[in-house]
Amino acid sequence: MKTLFRRLKDYLIPPDPQGGCTWPSIDLTLPGDISLHLVGSIHMGSEAMYPLPGPLLERINRADGLIVEADITRPAPPFPGQDPEFPRLPVSERLPEHLRDDYRRYCEEQRQPVQTLDTLPAWQVALILQSAQAQSLGLRPHYGIDYQMLNAAHGQNIPVFELEGTQAQLQMLLDFPDEGLSLLEDTLAYWHDNARALQIMLGWWLDYRPEKLAQPLPATFSEQTYQHLMISRNDAWKTRLTQLPPGNYVVAVGALHLYGDHNLPSILC
Repeated sequence: MKTLFRRLKDYLIPPDPQGGCTWPSIDLTLPGDISLHLVGSIHMGSEAMYPLPGPLLERINRADGLIVEADITRPAPPFPGQDPEFPRLPVSERLPEHLRDDYRRYCEEQRQPVQTLDTLPAWQVALILQSAQAQSLGLRPHYGIDYQMLNAAHGQNIPVFELEGTQAQLQMLLDFPDEGLSLLEDTLAYWHDNARALQIMLGWWLDYRPEKLAQPLPATFSEQTYQHLMISRNDAWKTRLTQLPPGNYVVAVGALHLYGDHNLPSILC
């Protein structure tokens, strides 16, 4: 574990902090003359994160393409509705008993009507609560790093490539067992840890210092959810990235994909 941490530190902390980037990033060169500038994105940001650093915008302008998880500036596919022949149990009845009070409390804190959420699949309830938590911390989607990077690329007619796309991301959520109940359970069980992780990652962008990247992030997923959301996707992205045509690319992925076990940089090297 210590060896892995030292390897990650070497990737993430440049030898000369004053001469490096002022945002969390990793530069990799892959076989086939493929150069990647991996940026640890946060999907929702604060007003202080706008605009992006000028040198990052220059990198995008010089790139052969911007690569993102999905182009979120495009219309997203609609979520499927509930089958009237198979009504869902209320969310609290789907949850294990030890999480029910937490669920009701967080819904009340985030002003989310329980009756409305009761008709939704568990993965969608989890996303709504996660988004509400981020907004309660002052974060907004239009200040998200990948959203700003996409707007910059489109504005300069830089090609945009998707690692997944919104339809594939929706299918990933639909593929969760039990309609994503494990994702909702993790959202509740790691509620405060997720808030701390968001604040740490915000610090990487608002007050960048390379040594901050050595600060460990709290766990925010169980092993099952981590496998589904992180490891399997990192493996798929590795295949996609190693098959790119030769060129210089800027890649924006969620910052959590750059850290932890089986992170994207470690499997690309």
